[in-house]
Amino acid sequence: MIVARLQTAGNILITDEQPPIPDAAESLVRVRAVGLCGSDLHWFSHAGIGDSTLKRPLVLGHEAAGITEAGQRVAIDPSIPCGTCEYCLRGNPNLCTNLRFAGHDMQDGALCDMLVWPSRCLVPLPNSLSVTDGALLEPLGVALHAVDLGKLKLGMRIGVFGCGPIGLLILQLARINGSIDIYYTEPLLHRADVARQLGGKEWTRGVEVDVAFECAGVNQAVEDAILGGRPGGCVILVGIPEDNQTTFTASVARRKGLTIKLSRRMKHTYPRAIRLVEAGLIDIRSLVTHRFPLSKTAEAFAIAQRREGLKVIVEPEQEAM
Repeated sequence: MIVARLQTAGNILITDEQPPIPDAAESLVRVRAVGLCGSDLHWFSHAGIGDSTLKRPLVLGHEAAGITEAGQRVAIDPSIPCGTCEYCLRGNPNLCTNLRFAGHDMQDGALCDMLVWPSRCLVPLPNSLSVTDGALLEPLGVALHAVDLGKLKLGMRIGVFGCGPIGLLILQLARINGSIDIYYTEPLLHRADVARQLGGKEWTRGVEVDVAFECAGVNQAVEDAILGGRPGGCVILVGIPEDNQTTFTASVARRKGLTIKLSRRMKHTYPRAIRLVEAGLIDIRSLVTHRFPLSKTAEAFAIAQRREGLKVIVEPEQEAM
């Protein structure tokens, strides 16, 4: 099988490896679409993310979908929770203490043309969704989980600080949740244009929101979210900082009595994500701006790293080495 492995920071090597063999609880999936995420970029640029560092050549990619040997089109849930720890039993598999996650630490991800994955972590796709749609259900799930944490109510004023794919999805979710005014910040003009087309208004200092979603992973966005939160409001930190540090002016947050929550991936979101896309309430397809074959994974990462578009998709396929 053809595999794209991260060797060192910025160094992706395409190799031909022995195909995996599934056990009784697993399925062999022929991967057809993989979205590149901001966390993948952390691994690519710095050979690590947070307190995790590259220990061996790693296959990245966790926004993925494909086709099983039985011909079933599936989205691949990248999280493999143990199902038996305290947090799994409490209904929070995203907080599992034994969690394995695609393209993270010692668990290879989906940037390959064949993947063995637990059958329980495969989500059948309806005919109305393409395999690329299936890959985008993961970032939509992350956005859904963040919105769940914000406990949005009809008529709320919302702020989205950072309009990459996750931020743009949160903006759409806030709109269908009945938010009347949705404000955004985004330094990249092409992303700000999309936020505006989706009904967002550019945030300026002095405007206060009920719930602020920080989606950039940079401290300026965190500071703006804190400034934008109304007294008694809520700030949801979704972005992942490059240096594993988040800072903000404590006095502002304290005087406002803000509730600050950190969002951890997603949980139980695939069924809702599928229904939202099927119903036409959430547009995921227009987020895709670039597509590359597996052999050009390094080029795909370069485009994503330069933030030239929105969502970069790698489409694995059998290729001559």
